[in-house]
Amino acid sequence: MTITVLTIILFGLMVLLLALGLPVAFAMGGAAVMFGIATRGFDSLFLMFVAVLTNIKTIILIAIPMFILMGNILEVSGLAEDLFKFAQNWLGRIRGGLAIAAVIVCTIFAACTGVSAAATVTMGLIALPAMLRRGYNARLAMGCIMGGGALGILIPPSVSFVLYGFMAQESVGRLFAGGIIPGFILSSLFIAYVMVVCYVNPKMGPALPKELRVSWSEKFASVKSIILPAMLVVFVLGSIFSGFATPTEASAVGAAGAVICALIYRRFTWKSMMDALSRSLSLTAMVMWIVVGATAFTTIFTRAGAMELIKNGLMNLEIPPIMIILIMQLVLFILGMFMDVSGIILLCTPLFVPVVKALGFSTVWFGVLFIINMEMGFLSPPYGINLFYMRGVATREITMTDIYMAALPFIVIQAIALFLTLFIPGLATWIPNMIFGPEL
Repeated sequence: MTITVLTIILFGLMVLLLALGLPVAFAMGGAAVMFGIATRGFDSLFLMFVAVLTNIKTIILIAIPMFILMGNILEVSGLAEDLFKFAQNWLGRIRGGLAIAAVIVCTIFAACTGVSAAATVTMGLIALPAMLRRGYNARLAMGCIMGGGALGILIPPSVSFVLYGFMAQESVGRLFAGGIIPGFILSSLFIAYVMVVCYVNPKMGPALPKELRVSWSEKFASVKSIILPAMLVVFVLGSIFSGFATPTEASAVGAAGAVICALIYRRFTWKSMMDALSRSLSLTAMVMWIVVGATAFTTIFTRAGAMELIKNGLMNLEIPPIMIILIMQLVLFILGMFMDVSGIILLCTPLFVPVVKALGFSTVWFGVLFIINMEMGFLSPPYGINLFYMRGVATREITMTDIYMAALPFIVIQAIALFLTLFIPGLATWIPNMIFGPEL
């Protein structure tokens, strides 16, 4: 059989297993095992075992459980509630103030957790009921939480950037730095959208009545809730960007710092610590199983010659290089509608990054585009994960159609940020080049 036919069979087998309801890790791993035995015999199992063992021993992967633990400790210690109260005190008097507060808290939480679930679920439990009680439009309220929650994989420290850096053999520090400007642009676009919508139609997000507004002394008193988390994030990222610590070392310091924050705020209990450890173990196990499955899949994929086939096919297209990047973005967007983000990163990075390098583009820039695209996947029907997080915390009166419609404006805003970064590469490369020097 030709390489083309083998490639189609391998991908088709994986898609079939996904359609049967298998988790993405077992779909990729199962497809690799069955295809490998059928085409190369049982020797293929040894090849996959060696590749998996080599990859899971990579030290950068230690940063994943540490950043996840850091975020979970801050989450169970009540940080999100304090942050929302702080933002509500300062912004409640303006139209759409609570929705803007939710976006700001999600942005701060993104810099503390590195994942999407924490901000989306926590703000869904805290901010959504508060906005609905104040007469906010339900779709606007849900949309800003789902969109803001997705920032967790773009604003550093990001677990998704760690995975991309691992697969692309790219500096995680550069990727973290590359996500800063696009992340805050995206957050600002969300806030601008809320402000415009609420200015045009005040009923979408009414200001708090005067009797519920707090005094200046209460406003300043609430500032203390953000001081320690902000210092922790600055210390963690600053140690990476300055070269004082590797991302792995900084992640461990971040986890320890989160415990110290919880102790200082008197939010540390054994129950909260066990909850944080349990959540971290569960999420880390999921990510590592995906690493195992994706490693097995890409090993067989490469051995079959399919990697070179796809690379040569894309390189031989008689279209401008930027159009090839756009085709990649379309593929990523479609995959994001159906697959887990970690699986997409581990599957597509080995396919696309060699082409990006051959075309002369920055892999940091492409990595930022990749993650922005994955943010869109979090909100894209039918299987965007943030849609189901929101379904889990929303009231019964809110339908799945309402949640889908709430996500659409924010998907458009994410697409705008994607195209801005696509056509203005400096948004993703200026800070990394300033800190670490030009890419080689």
